[in-house]
Amino acid sequence: MCSYVSDPIRAGVQRLPGGRLLGWAEWGPEDGTPVLFSPGAATSRRLGFGAGAVDRLGVRLIAVDRPGLGASSPAPGRTFGDFAEDVRAFAALRGLGRRPLMVGNSQGAPFALACAAAGVIGALAVVSGADEVAEPDFAEALPADLRRLVDLAVADPAAAEGVFAGFTAQAMWDMVMSGSPECDLAVYREPAFAAAYRQALDEAFAQGAEGYARDTALAMGRWGIGLPDIAVPVDLWYGAKDTGHSPDQGARLTGRIPGAVRHLVPEAGGAVLWTHAEQVLSTLLAHTAPTP
Repeated sequence: MCSYVSDPIRAGVQRLPGGRLLGWAEWGPEDGTPVLFSPGAATSRRLGFGAGAVDRLGVRLIAVDRPGLGASSPAPGRTFGDFAEDVRAFAALRGLGRRPLMVGNSQGAPFALACAAAGVIGALAVVSGADEVAEPDFAEALPADLRRLVDLAVADPAAAEGVFAGFTAQAMWDMVMSGSPECDLAVYREPAFAAAYRQALDEAFAQGAEGYARDTALAMGRWGIGLPDIAVPVDLWYGAKDTGHSPDQGARLTGRIPGAVRHLVPEAGGAVLWTHAEQVLSTLLAHTAPTP
């Protein structure tokens, strides 16, 4: 078995109030501590993390497809707050306790932060989290092409979605493989990881690119998430060689969240979720357990 990923051992869909479906996949013991997972950009529930670690730590890891990706029904015009309410309903229907723990990776991070701000979860690990790059303080730090997309997402979110809707699974693969440092490529090119990643990309785009486009327009625009109102423990994890997810590797983002702790991992890149999964999960579990 690959040390980075393994196939889900349980998967399905949950019908939400109103009739939409939310796709999910699970790893670890069914009676373990529930840890929800908000995956990265353009990936489905298929790509988990912590192979082996979830069993050692007694974690029931539950990845959720955001609307329009993978097995989840589309929800045009959805917001970060809408996702938080989806997760609230999902946790209740799946019997995960009132406030389960959560991990948000890459572009899944702001969605997870919205869950924390809404009081849906009991503690959060943000791993290689996408930052709010539309913050004015970052304007000079962004490459020109990215700056133009961010400006468009702020000024005309619908037009930005139209641009992002031209993206494909292959384009995402090519972007990641051409823009990652060698320490990350050692993970991404590992045969079992590469196969799982490609499958997750294909599943994410199975309904078209609209789900990814909405995610990206939200993530690149102004978030409108009440970060100062977050009242649960938040740990942010970044690799010291990761230059793609946050212009300052989460330093400013950490300061915007009361009591948040940043962990900067030496010699690591954006693949921290897979290379340091046990540390991330152990730190998350050390926080106050969710109330059943």
